[in-house]
Amino acid sequence: MLILSRKTDEKIKIGEDITLTIIEIRGDQVKIGVEAPKNVKVFRQEVFNAIKNENKSAAEIPNVSGIDAITKLLKK
Repeated sequence: MLILSRKTDEKIKIGEDITLTIIEIRGDQVKIGVEAPKNVKVFRQEVFNAIKNENKSAAEIPNVSGIDAITKLLKK
């Protein structure tokens, strides 16, 4: 992990296309502005984790007995 110190209005560049700007520092809270191309998804970590968990749940194999019951109904 790279650790950088920045003051308000200072920036950090990530590659050619992403810029982080320190907007405000107040106590233990830092406001950061993110400039990135529209095709780059930017999330807070907790939101990213929630999306990842939802995607994982949606991809799990469904209840096979339920599918069997529906298949039997459709064959009638």
